[in-house]
Amino acid sequence: MTTNRMAVDDALTGAASAAGFDIAGAELIRDGSNVMFRLREGIVARIGRPGTRDVAQREVEVSQWLTECGLTVVRAIDAVTQPVVVNERPVTWWKLLPEHRPATPAELGAVLRALHALPAPETPKLPRHDPFTHLDQRIADASKLDDDDRSWLLDHLAQLRRRYREIAIEPGGVIHGDAWQGNIAVPDSGAPILLDLEAVSLGRREWDLIQIAVDYTDFARINSQEYCSFVAAYGGNDVTNTRDYRTFADIQELRWVCFALSKAEDDSGLAEQTRHRIACIRGDVPRPWSWAAI
Repeated sequence: MTTNRMAVDDALTGAASAAGFDIAGAELIRDGSNVMFRLREGIVARIGRPGTRDVAQREVEVSQWLTECGLTVVRAIDAVTQPVVVNERPVTWWKLLPEHRPATPAELGAVLRALHALPAPETPKLPRHDPFTHLDQRIADASKLDDDDRSWLLDHLAQLRRRYREIAIEPGGVIHGDAWQGNIAVPDSGAPILLDLEAVSLGRREWDLIQIAVDYTDFARINSQEYCSFVAAYGGNDVTNTRDYRTFADIQELRWVCFALSKAEDDSGLAEQTRHRIACIRGDVPRPWSWAAI
């Protein structure tokens, strides 16, 4: 067991004890930036990175606010204090989702259209979206990077910051911040459910359109008909036709590379995938690219 996994397990145990939940038989759901476990009685534990208490607190408040606005979103457990912090890791408690599938492109577009129509709330106070958060640190901390790749990534990051400063304007409105089909759960009956609310912020709405756009243009994960259904459901705005699309796309793809770097620190098996991703954004591999899920 890695040191990181031991810290996560300790956080789960301590938080569950404080909240009065039984973690016997807890099942790992996801091991990403946040680690999630399924518990008995329809409860999900979400364990954040060290030092992210404020983010976890805001996520709970965002869930409550969006529910009040009439959107269908993942729901926090109301009967316990949120979050519980153990060894600097915030733990929050959520209602288990019903059986579901990921959204279609059209379903994602419709949910984003409804979200983007909301005015910014007074409470919770939403931060401004920063697409470069943690990228420089992840590059610096990546022990498995060779000097050439590290230098190139840092230079690429600096160039993208300059390009973004040339187009960045005041935030356009409420955005999800990590909008892709897997963050919409579509149950057998009922409305699609919006998930992963920690990145909800004020920013350019293009950010919520980028992930599925690059799935179409750079990865061929969806076809033309599927992408057009997304654009139509969103209201006709096709971000791939905008002047600044390539800047947004390049930043998003660097974010995915840096996420792979961070996960490769604890999983040596991801080293090859990380090198492949770097080769792609360096221009050594022609599009469309094929990246394994992490």
